[in-house]
Amino acid sequence: MNELISVAEAEALITRHMPSFGSERVELDVAAGRILREPIRAERDQPPFDRVMMDGIALRWSGSLPRSFAVCGVQLAGMVAQTLVDDGCCIEVTTGAMLPDGCNCIVPVEQTLREGDRYLLAEGYVPTSGQFIHARGSDCPIDALLLNAGIRIGAPEMAVLAANGVTDVEVAIVPSVAVVATGDELVDVGAALGEGQIRRSNDRALAAALRSRGFGRVALSQVADDLGATVSILGALLAAHQVLILSGGVSMGQRDHVPAALDALGVRCVFHRIAQRPGKPMWFGIGAQGQAVFALPGNPVSALVCAIRYVMPALLASMGAVAEPLEHVCLDEAVDTNANLTCFVPAHVQHDSSGRALAHPVPSRTSGDFSSLPRTHGFVQLPPGQNVAVAGTAAAFYRW
Repeated sequence: MNELISVAEAEALITRHMPSFGSERVELDVAAGRILREPIRAERDQPPFDRVMMDGIALRWSGSLPRSFAVCGVQLAGMVAQTLVDDGCCIEVTTGAMLPDGCNCIVPVEQTLREGDRYLLAEGYVPTSGQFIHARGSDCPIDALLLNAGIRIGAPEMAVLAANGVTDVEVAIVPSVAVVATGDELVDVGAALGEGQIRRSNDRALAAALRSRGFGRVALSQVADDLGATVSILGALLAAHQVLILSGGVSMGQRDHVPAALDALGVRCVFHRIAQRPGKPMWFGIGAQGQAVFALPGNPVSALVCAIRYVMPALLASMGAVAEPLEHVCLDEAVDTNANLTCFVPAHVQHDSSGRALAHPVPSRTSGDFSSLPRTHGFVQLPPGQNVAVAGTAAAFYRW
């Protein structure tokens, strides 16, 4: 299956064939960063009672009462509600306390003067009924939908879960991912370099992209340019992991053994080669036990672009994550494109005085030129049909 397909077709085929990784219940304290897989509803009204919002005094204000009030009690946070016995009295209150029964107004302590067992309102200060009272159910009523399935659990979501008594929560299972570098020329990061050798970097870059998106179960591996070794190592990795992401060995060269090895292992090819630059040789398939296999080109820019454009969204979607809104930018200068291929061009993004996002193209000289990528924030996607994208062209933008 070597016919070029479009970017949209590749995306649709991946979506159609990706497996679901399932879900599990975990304790709340280990759920941070995970993808929620159940809706969360309000345990009770929020706040669950009329809540005092300021330290001060609670009273019943009608606008015609005297401006001096006798203290008839104290209402602290966590106490059951006290009761106001007389309109000429007040109850001392603290922030977070229940509003005492019979009161309709909180006067901040800064607007009072204490004289013995009485409080006087500050000169010229006129309170209003209902002020500094957080009304019961005003944030949300009981059983209101608070969190949708598919969101990532961060600090605000954790607060909602805890406040509503959720002690354990259903989250997406994080798949086990093997990142595989291929090539005889590769040596590890700390190894001495021989003639014709380069250090492995694609696997580290891909692992970093995965981990920054919440994929913590990542293992790194390497295979040489040998069909037998490739079959052996990939077979073991397929047995141990739900996802394989390979870098290199997927083009049409005599030493590119990945497609043949995957075929020998029963991995069904869904597509091979996309009408795009960089990353044309990308391969995608599904293993006999439902493993997702992404074989990316070995050139660093190609590998990272394909991972960000296809692999990361596919994995998150298979975990039930709600897709992030697509970011759009405008080019601030012209850039060469291709009439027949979708082009992914690295770019630096900044905002003009009106808040418009402008992308400054930083084209890689080759798909092996990754040294300039740290000066960019991601890449723009430019469709085929023209040889130049002019300044002002609107484009989708994907962040590293």
